[in-house]
Amino acid sequence: MIKGFKMKLYPGYEMEYMKRHNELWPGMVDIIHECGGKNYSIFWDEETDILFGYIEIEDEEKWSSSADTEINRKWWDFMADIMETNPDNSPVSKDLKLMFHLD
Repeated sequence: MIKGFKMKLYPGYEMEYMKRHNELWPGMVDIIHECGGKNYSIFWDEETDILFGYIEIEDEEKWSSSADTEINRKWWDFMADIMETNPDNSPVSKDLKLMFHLD
């Protein structure tokens, strides 16, 4: 299953966002894989500061379980100062509807 979503980066934080993801904690890598995620990419639109995420997941329920892990909540707290977040520090994220896919 393919999942696409968008988030909003605060202006001027693109290098910090990239740095933090280039140094992604091993525990975050583990939880992404344990919850069925693979082939994960995030793209940045420099004109709008919109981040576009793409990930392949095994199933939505298994993937959603990653949100309730301690390491994921610590990651949200770590990222909250550079992007739009909800009151629980989860990123404001909007799922996108798949319109076309070609293998």
